[in-house]
Amino acid sequence: MNTATIVLLVILAILIVAVIALYFVGKKAQKKQNEQQEMMEATKQTVSMLIIDKKRMKIKDSGLPQSVISQTPKLMRSSKLPIVKAKVGPQILSLVCDEKIFDKVPVKKEVKASVSGIYILDVKGIRNTKSNEPEKKKNAFQRAWAVAKQKAGVTQVK
Repeated sequence: MNTATIVLLVILAILIVAVIALYFVGKKAQKKQNEQQEMMEATKQTVSMLIIDKKRMKIKDSGLPQSVISQTPKLMRSSKLPIVKAKVGPQILSLVCDEKIFDKVPVKKEVKASVSGIYILDVKGIRNTKSNEPEKKKNAFQRAWAVAKQKAGVTQVK
């Protein structure tokens, strides 16, 4: 055997070990996430709130309590989180929103939200439920098609 094949076999063995290790680490992380999700579902409450503002911002700039900021891992402090500023009763709070529903959260509207601690799990509109669904953005082809239809004089029928 020459040295090139030996080097390739060693690299292949290292890659196989890395893939196996990542599989088990991923499986453990998935189990931990499922446990956390179950715990959040068990402690959620439905609250009526007025959404003032929503932004993606760094946790340091978010206005969350200092105890929450100090408990987050160092690597997460520089990443941006979906933060919602809402008036719950007489208080104005900064809450962390679930990434899946962040685009559905209406600004300057009153909503019923499922909240677990400072984490918003789900949002339902109280009034005007149609405005909760964001308008889908058109890609370049769809915009060009709409412009071409408009120039041709064809009107859209909804």
